[in-house]
Amino acid sequence: MKNPAAIIKRIQVTEKGTALKEGQNKYFFEVDPKANKMEVKRAVEMMFKVSVSHVNTMRYLGKPKRERTQRYGRRPDWKRAIVTLKEGQQIELK
Repeated sequence: MKNPAAIIKRIQVTEKGTALKEGQNKYFFEVDPKANKMEVKRAVEMMFKVSVSHVNTMRYLGKPKRERTQRYGRRPDWKRAIVTLKEGQQIELK
């Protein structure tokens, strides 16, 4: 099994994520693009000691960015996981 810290890159705190956290007990995480839903579920359960009921994932393509010259670069692709916790469970955000 992969290291949970390598799968979960960071927790995302956004307006939409805060509304979903309060209303539906869902949390946003930026995860490794190669990780699947089962790996994300195990990593969240191990890192935060909670019970996970559902995991949804979304892939995002990196945006093209122009440098100061005529060359174009690209931001890296990334993946977001929306993790739904079971009733009565929560993650303490600092």
